[in-house]
Amino acid sequence: MLPSMQRGFTLIELMIVVAIIGILAAIAIPAYQNYTMRAQVSEGIVLATGLKTANWDYYAQHGAFAPSNASAGLAQPNQINGNYVQSVSTVNGLITITYGKNANRQLQNKVLYLSGAASGGALQWTCTTAPGGVAAANGVPAAYLPTSCR
Repeated sequence: MLPSMQRGFTLIELMIVVAIIGILAAIAIPAYQNYTMRAQVSEGIVLATGLKTANWDYYAQHGAFAPSNASAGLAQPNQINGNYVQSVSTVNGLITITYGKNANRQLQNKVLYLSGAASGGALQWTCTTAPGGVAAANGVPAAYLPTSCR
């Protein structure tokens, strides 16, 4: 009689493969979540581009930043929105981006500020979660800021 040959994998081999897949998933899922959060924050920065331009035009004409969206010729703050951004407003060189809508729950009602400063005939914009150096409890966590804000 010929001895029977085993075919397939043993239970231990299958368990090792499942454990390896679990470890890879445990590493990949948090990294992907950070990536998606940064993408959501980036939407606000893109929406703020129009406000930066409007502030530059206002500054060139009046020598000061626009005191409001209306004075800069922009729509109301709640009308400048996106899939993750609830509103974007400008007040005297401070652009305020408020997250909401379909944003991750950790970004809901969080705020990112773009602070403008005149420098050598140009306006420089700086991302901050604390306007005027005062820490804001509702600021976007630093871990979720895109590289353009670091």
